Amino acid sequence: MTFLAGVFVVFASFAGLLLVLGLLWAIPTMLLWDWLMPEIFGLSTITIWQAWGLNILAGIFFKSKSKTKETDKKTGKKNVILG
Repeated sequence: MTFLAGVFVVFASFAGLLLVLGLLWAIPTMLLWDWLMPEIFGLSTITIWQAWGLNILAGIFFKSKSKTKETDKKTGKKNVILG
């Protein structure tokens, strides 16, 4: 196997793993939506692909961008605060 073919296999494997993990993460979103939203708001049910899209959209909207580093004055250690 050439180097380029090996790189392609690694990239394709990583992309496939991300796809599978994303779909697994979308299952709870889909189940909760299909259970709650039609009952409460009269909305229709969604597919797993739509649930995946909602997860991506929520990640874009609610992702925190502030990352600061503070140093503890007593220990001298750096504390990373994400949020």
